[in-house]
Amino acid sequence: MENSNNCIIFATNIDTQPIIMDAGETLESKINRSEYKILIVDDVVSNVLLLKILLTNEKFQVCTANNGTSCIEMAKKEHPDLILLDVMMPDISGFDTAVILKKDDETKEIPIIFLTALNTPADLVHGFQVGANDFLTKPFNKEELVMRVMQQISLVAAKRIIEKQNAELLATLNNRDKMYSVIAHDLRSPMASIRMVLNLVVQSSSPDTVGPELYALLDQANRESEEVHDLLDNLLKWTKSQTGRLNVVLQDLDLNDIIPGVVEIFEMIAQTKKIKLDLQRKDDKLVVVADNDMLKTVVRNFMSNAIKFSPEGSSIEIVMQKEGDFAKVSVRDHGVGIAADRIDTIFHKGETTYGTGGEEGSGLGLQLCQDFARKIGGDCTVESVEGQGSTFSVLIPLKKD
Repeated sequence: MENSNNCIIFATNIDTQPIIMDAGETLESKINRSEYKILIVDDVVSNVLLLKILLTNEKFQVCTANNGTSCIEMAKKEHPDLILLDVMMPDISGFDTAVILKKDDETKEIPIIFLTALNTPADLVHGFQVGANDFLTKPFNKEELVMRVMQQISLVAAKRIIEKQNAELLATLNNRDKMYSVIAHDLRSPMASIRMVLNLVVQSSSPDTVGPELYALLDQANRESEEVHDLLDNLLKWTKSQTGRLNVVLQDLDLNDIIPGVVEIFEMIAQTKKIKLDLQRKDDKLVVVADNDMLKTVVRNFMSNAIKFSPEGSSIEIVMQKEGDFAKVSVRDHGVGIAADRIDTIFHKGETTYGTGGEEGSGLGLQLCQDFARKIGGDCTVESVEGQGSTFSVLIPLKKD
C-alpha cells in the first residue's frame, strides 16, 4: 500500500499585522512560519513522524491525524490553511477526502497538496478536478517539500492581506458616506433659509432700486445659494442610497401632474439667463410606476444642468413621450455640449465642470440620476454634440393596463 495521506495545515493569527516589504524583499521572506499550523494526515506512523520533524524544524506548528475521517474532523477543529494529502488510505482515499472538504463551507478554502506515488496524467487530472492546488510526487526531498508548502502559504498570506485591506477600505468608505450624510443634513436646512431669503430679495429689487453693482452681487449670491442647496440635497440623497438607507416607494404617477411642477421651479432661474423653457407633451396619457421623489430628483438635475450649460437667450425643450414600454422625459439644451470622449462615462465619473455663467458642477448629480433611474426600473441616456448642445433623458416604466 502506498504511504498514507499527509495533511499539512497552516493557521494564521487573524490579528497578524499586514506584511510590508522593503525593496528586494519577497512576501515569503516576511512570513513568520511559527504563526502557521500544519495538520499532517497519514495512516503510516513513520510518515507522520518524518513530516512532523521536517516541518517542526522549519518552525511550523504541527498537528496530526491518521486517516481521512480524522483529517476532516481536525480540519474543522483547527481551521487549517493547507493540507498535504496522501492519496491512498484505507478508510477514505485522499481524492474522496478532498471532495468532502471542498463541499464543506468550513474547509472548502483550504489549499491541498497531494503526496502520492501516482503520477500518470489521468491521476493528476483527477487530483486537480477534486480540488488539488499542487502535487508532490514520492519520493520527495526536504527542499522540494518546503518549497511547495511555502508557495501555498505565500498565497494564503497574500489573500489575508488583501481581505484585511478590503475590509479596512470598506469601513473607511462607510465612515466617509456617514460623514457626508451628516454634513449634508446639518447644512441643508440653514442653506434652504438663506436661499429663500435671497430669492425674495432678488424678486423685490432691481438694478434701479439698489444699483446695478449691488443687484449683480445679490443675483450672483442667489444663484450660488441655489447651487449649494442642490449640491447638499444631492449629497444627502446619494449617501443615503450608498448606505442602503433610502427606500424606494413605487406608485402610479401621471407625468402630466409631475413634470410641469418641476419645470415651473426653474422658471425664475432660467429668466436670470434669459432662457426660455419649452414644455412639450407628445402623448396625453403618461402614467408611470416610479418613486415620486426619485423621479423629480432626476428631472431637477437635468433641468439644472441644462440651464447651467446654456448660453443667455437660448431655449430648453422638455419633451414627454412614450417609447415602447417606457415613458421618456428628455431635457434638450443648445449649449456647450459634451466632448465625445466623455459621453460613455458621464453618468459614472464625477468631474468638476463649469457652466456658461461660471456655475460650478460636481458631477455628483448625474451619478445620482442614473442610480435613481435604475432603482425604479428605468435608465438614463444622453445624446450630445460638442458646441451644439445635449439631450439628457430618463426612461420610466409605464403602468401596464
